[in-house]
Amino acid sequence: MRDRFSRLTSLSASLVLALSVSATNLWAESMPPGPTDQACGAPAAIDDGWEIASPDSVGMDAAKLCAIAPRLAQRATAVHSVVVIRHGKLVFEQYFPGYDEPWGQPDGQYEFAATTKHDMRSVSKSVTSLLVGIAIDRKLIAGIDEPVLKFFPDYAAVKQPGWDAITLRHLLTMSSGFKWDEARAWTDPDNDEPHLVTEPDSLGYILSRPIAAPPDTLWTYSGGGTELLGNIIERVSKQPLEAFAREALFQPLGIADLEWKPFKNGKIAAAAGLRLRPRDAAKIGQLVLNRGAWKGQHIVSTDWIAQSVTPRFQAVGYFGGTLFYGYQWWMGRSLAGGKEIKWVAAFGWGGQRLFIVPELDLVMMTSAAQYGQPKEGLAAMDILSNIVIPSVRDAH
Repeated sequence: MRDRFSRLTSLSASLVLALSVSATNLWAESMPPGPTDQACGAPAAIDDGWEIASPDSVGMDAAKLCAIAPRLAQRATAVHSVVVIRHGKLVFEQYFPGYDEPWGQPDGQYEFAATTKHDMRSVSKSVTSLLVGIAIDRKLIAGIDEPVLKFFPDYAAVKQPGWDAITLRHLLTMSSGFKWDEARAWTDPDNDEPHLVTEPDSLGYILSRPIAAPPDTLWTYSGGGTELLGNIIERVSKQPLEAFAREALFQPLGIADLEWKPFKNGKIAAAAGLRLRPRDAAKIGQLVLNRGAWKGQHIVSTDWIAQSVTPRFQAVGYFGGTLFYGYQWWMGRSLAGGKEIKWVAAFGWGGQRLFIVPELDLVMMTSAAQYGQPKEGLAAMDILSNIVIPSVRDAH
């Protein structure tokens, strides 16, 4: 999600190459050789709940994973982290210094490490979906077919014709049909997304949008819909979204170091404001991979996970329309070794990517600063499809 901090300063390819190679060399020099003499990407032991293992012990080729840093340097991409999980074990993490635009902090050069939080941007949408599922599990919400306006009686005066037909399911699948356009330039007055930042009452702005199409007929990417979901959670739980998220999701996952940033009007940015350590974000992926469980404890119901990652709509206009959309989760596939490998993902603006590959029992998280770049996120896709998946020895 773009905000007022979203100015992009381009780095030259040679500078990124130097920084990436330097970071790789420093990492390699600082880590003792492992059983397979693999120094690059050796995870740090910081007692955060992850079991650490070598790539070889989980059936991955360590030498192939070591090609990630040179590959990123060759592409001159502003990637800050790559974290890989297999069979529930943290087997690889690598961090790179570079330019960033962190929410609420100055734009500029930053160092990144295992304990550094990073903007998740729209990965926040997928986390909000998990929180909706937990609220339903706890019977705070009857179900996804509840009408949206039921939760906003105080906004009856701004209701537009057609809103009575919109349900939580339509918000979750981005098929509500209310007029919303955030594909335009941030400075374009017809872009609805900046209003989430600038309006004193962003909820009123969203709920006053006219209906452009009947629900379930048009897929339109909408941070506005996610903001409504976040506020519904606040209303039914009677606590701020971040407080509910900490108690219901993050604490059970052993995640304590987090932020969920608000807009200027004080409303938590449910669609984009979450900041996590990348290896903590990978726990979200592992939770989905485990069908709602973490270390034997069910945090969200298996049924909610299954429903969330079932394709509901073709995501027309995104990546050529080759992706599907569920309940605030993306679905796609990679071609590796001549075989199609399906995955589920959470995507965030700027190249934040959380991939879940059930067939390979694999999770990969990347953070980046490719804000506004026409090929943002392609570096993560390249690493996943051409290095991480092929490194799995039984993937072919």
